[in-house]
Amino acid sequence: MALDVLGRLPEVLLPWYETHRRDLPWRADREPYHVWLSEIMLQQTRVEAVKGYYDRFLKALPTIEDLAQADDELLHKLWEGLGYYSRVRNLKKAARRICERHGGQFPRSYEDVRDLPGIGDYTAGAICSIAFGQKRAAVDGNVLRVVTRLTEDPTPIQQEKFKTQVRQALEDVYPEDAGAFTQALMELGATVCGPNWAPRCGECPCRAFCGGAIHGTAERFPVKAAKKPRRIEDRTVFILSCEGRYGLCKREDRGLLAGLWQFPDTVGHLEPEAALAAVEAMGLKPRELLRQTERSHVFTHIQWRMRGYYMEVKETAGDLVWYSAGQIEETAALPTAYRQFWEGKKDV
Repeated sequence: MALDVLGRLPEVLLPWYETHRRDLPWRADREPYHVWLSEIMLQQTRVEAVKGYYDRFLKALPTIEDLAQADDELLHKLWEGLGYYSRVRNLKKAARRICERHGGQFPRSYEDVRDLPGIGDYTAGAICSIAFGQKRAAVDGNVLRVVTRLTEDPTPIQQEKFKTQVRQALEDVYPEDAGAFTQALMELGATVCGPNWAPRCGECPCRAFCGGAIHGTAERFPVKAAKKPRRIEDRTVFILSCEGRYGLCKREDRGLLAGLWQFPDTVGHLEPEAALAAVEAMGLKPRELLRQTERSHVFTHIQWRMRGYYMEVKETAGDLVWYSAGQIEETAALPTAYRQFWEGKKDV
């Protein structure tokens, strides 16, 4: 790792960040709860999508104690649409641990922060540097992109050993204003040296000593090892209605989308006759098949190809829970994979 290059970062990034940083709600203070919540929400999620969720979550649960005591249904509803629901379940687990072991005060030591459920090296580094001013690096995809372009390093960035090397190399050059430096690195990678466009080297404060900019190689980095192809699964979803109520069921407490509400479904793509028979097997009597539609949803390692059947049934029977439209909007958290069918009901 080229320490001479990384050592020049603080002197150029800190003044650049002061001038160019975005006005984001979680930058209004350095309250550890706020920093923690924002970092968890921002994992795998765009900044613009997070803003509304962040404000709404804190209005409902303004303290760690509130989070620790929150009802799971409320948590899932506050998180609805953000995806990766294990994040919010781990937030509550961590809040409970903070209340039990630390008297409701967010721990300050890196080891204690790293030990909380749902917190890895990146998030622990972000919290400890931003909230507590500790010289701890937060190395995510944005930071790895910046560093590999600066140093023209061809090591595949998925390698944990490489991430550790980058983290240690950065911590060796961290300035006293650790929180601002952490956020400056993130900001540079998100706005100038971004992932989905050509790097804007002409706007970059590091262009004078960046190997990628000097040699015109920036777009070759970072190097990523080939990903395994996603597994494809076919599913049939039943959007069942009866006198203004809709049948829902809860997913199991473990596994994908654990504990969330969904429309009943089954593996495979059923033809209409088989779909009607499947609904009858639920203990229901179909009145009318209204529409068939095709949808898709992509998870990290799986893609669901989903066939939906909108049906009216004669009575609210079977093992389903029957909610009105208002109840679904207000209390039942539907993950995006199923919510797309709910949003499509207006076309029926």
